[in-house]
Amino acid sequence: MALTGIQIFKLLPKTNCKECGVPTCLAFAMNLASGKAELDSCPYVSDEAREQLAEASAPPIRQVDIGKGVRVGKTGGETVLYRHEKTFFNPTLLAATIGSDISESDLEAKLTVWNVFQYERVGFNLRPELVAVKDVNGDKDAFANTAKKIAETSEFNVILMSGDAGVMKAGVEACGFKRPLIYAATEANADDFGALAKDNDLPLAIKADSVEALISLSDKLTGMGIKDLILDSGAREIKQSLEDQVAIRRAALKSSNKSLGFPTITFPCEMASNLDMEALIAGMFVAKYGGIVVVSDFIAESIFPLLLERLNIFTDPQRPMTVKEGIYEIGNPDENSPVLITTNFALTYFIVSGEIEASKVPSWLLIKDSEGLSVLTAWAAGKFAGDDVGAFVKKCGIADKIKNNELIIPGYAAAIAGDIEEELPGWKITVGPREAAHLPAFIKQK
Repeated sequence: MALTGIQIFKLLPKTNCKECGVPTCLAFAMNLASGKAELDSCPYVSDEAREQLAEASAPPIRQVDIGKGVRVGKTGGETVLYRHEKTFFNPTLLAATIGSDISESDLEAKLTVWNVFQYERVGFNLRPELVAVKDVNGDKDAFANTAKKIAETSEFNVILMSGDAGVMKAGVEACGFKRPLIYAATEANADDFGALAKDNDLPLAIKADSVEALISLSDKLTGMGIKDLILDSGAREIKQSLEDQVAIRRAALKSSNKSLGFPTITFPCEMASNLDMEALIAGMFVAKYGGIVVVSDFIAESIFPLLLERLNIFTDPQRPMTVKEGIYEIGNPDENSPVLITTNFALTYFIVSGEIEASKVPSWLLIKDSEGLSVLTAWAAGKFAGDDVGAFVKKCGIADKIKNNELIIPGYAAAIAGDIEEELPGWKITVGPREAAHLPAFIKQK
């Protein structure tokens, strides 16, 4: 059970050294209790206290890392059943399958296509993370070669899928350096697969016929010293699989069931006969509560909406999505191009920039930090005031890029025009339309 701020405070050194970034140890303890700080920020906490705090502050669902380096995939680590209670932390990892019997040329072609699926959105690079290598015919050399090729030539992390311990061992030897996920230990092969995972310090998926059967299998493997498990309840019927996801999540969070306190893996690829239906099922598991979702193939029509859904669900609901403050070039603007300004609320940015692109008039778009508020809300809250906007325009450097000092402000912020003029002598302040949909005609007219 998580400790309260006062309980954490009693274990801290109480020096009020401020080296953690807050004024007092009590404030740091409160931040720890609410998940706003990391224990490593305190340089003076004792080893004994660190051990107690680390154990007490561990999330009820263990975080499991798959892969290594900058592309390591993290799943689990969740603390709430509903997103609005706090937030979801580690986004669902998306995987596609490749058979071990695939030819080298076909594998290269597929990886080339899959590597293209990277999308820039609100300052994030959205991309799928995993490739599941599926043992098709028990050929351990083919399995190992396919896994090695993916590990060495792509940025994808690897899931090794086989029920044969010999085949799995060959796959681990081929790509163990990339810390693949072993799938899957069952009641029949738990000893062999458990030993393989432990000896190579790899995460291990376990598969049973029900949630209840998972508990005994989980206890057996954790008893062997394996800490990083991924759970598969074995259900491949949509309704039952969803019920299992909810049951596992509730057991871990509400009942503190440590045997089920691990992320899950789901297989829409085994629940549907076409990619469209797979995408729908995958979307369901992104929301509730798949740690890893495996589909048959990555195609743009399905992976892009899944990535966007994942971004929305795993964005902190208490913090609005924002874009970085600065100057954005739309088209190829020059010194005579119009200059517009708006807030850094992500939705506002994408709507405004999209309408400017639609106008086909190269423009400069200034984004002012408004703490993620929309124009009207930011103006009402004093986050988009005339003097602040004027000061930002001065310091951002746009004056060095243009000849005609004219600034177009949002119609909803017309009231700040006078204050901006006072802050920016020599500039012409033009009030633009209230609705972004009217921007193309407005800009063309200008």
